[in-house]
Amino acid sequence: MKIGVVGTGAVGGYFGACLGNTGHEVVFIARGDKLVKMKEKGLTVQGTEGEFTVSGAFTESYESLSDVDLILFCVKSTATKIVAEALVPIIKKDTLILTLQNGVDNEETLASLFGSVRVFSAASYIQAQMTEPGLVKQIGNSPRLVIGALDESQKEVAQQLTIMLQNAGIETYLSSNILKVKWRKLLWNVTFNPLSALIESKVGVILDNDDLKTIAIRICQEATKVARKAGIPVEEDIWVDIMEKSHVSRNHETSMLQDKRNGKQMELESICGYVVKKGKEVDVDTPVLETIYGLLKLEDNNLTLVHVK
Repeated sequence: MKIGVVGTGAVGGYFGACLGNTGHEVVFIARGDKLVKMKEKGLTVQGTEGEFTVSGAFTESYESLSDVDLILFCVKSTATKIVAEALVPIIKKDTLILTLQNGVDNEETLASLFGSVRVFSAASYIQAQMTEPGLVKQIGNSPRLVIGALDESQKEVAQQLTIMLQNAGIETYLSSNILKVKWRKLLWNVTFNPLSALIESKVGVILDNDDLKTIAIRICQEATKVARKAGIPVEEDIWVDIMEKSHVSRNHETSMLQDKRNGKQMELESICGYVVKKGKEVDVDTPVLETIYGLLKLEDNNLTLVHVK
């Protein structure tokens, strides 16, 4: 299969490299120093299972994706609409889109542009960073994916994609309710991402500090109430499970923290803003999350102004 990776960061780089390492033809879309380095030396993955380097096509041109069969859509949520719109006139009418993004709102945007039968969603569980251009470092537990179709008629295709990913050495599971799975992941993200970005520390710092842990729990409880009121069948006490299982991620630098440290716009709207907005729609207050969201939005706006200048 010919595969395009749109957004060759830690997530797209890791999973795209695994596919390339097992014989698939992969086209990686990248920019700047990353593109230069990968053209010179390929893309290297250093992980708990070893190290490998893939060559392949590294380019900044979307035109190179005109004949791909599948796109791993891995751009930041802030760029979903503009990138998807750029791809619409370029890719084939039957090219499949698999989003590995954070949040639960990207699927709606992608489905509106490509049609729901072409869009598949994946919850990715991976601790990884692109520590330098062309080098992805993965730590912690083995990465895994849970994927599913947005349209029920595409279950068979989702199963085929699952098998393809499994054959590439990626621990992958098929879900019949992928949006529930994505919501569960969003609950983890909204619990730890904004707070870790605000204090500029790893997950373990939150877990080890009673005050910070209390704030994290309250955020998780607020978001859970929103999910349940919106009809997502998640457990009322899911926060207990989230906090217990987060100890394996104590050395993890969340994606929002990485973005902030790298001077990039944070995924505030997909991780925080969406939950706050949905809470207002279903009449659930989210005061703790809304406070953290407001503080980070101020920082994000200041960062944007600096780049504009």
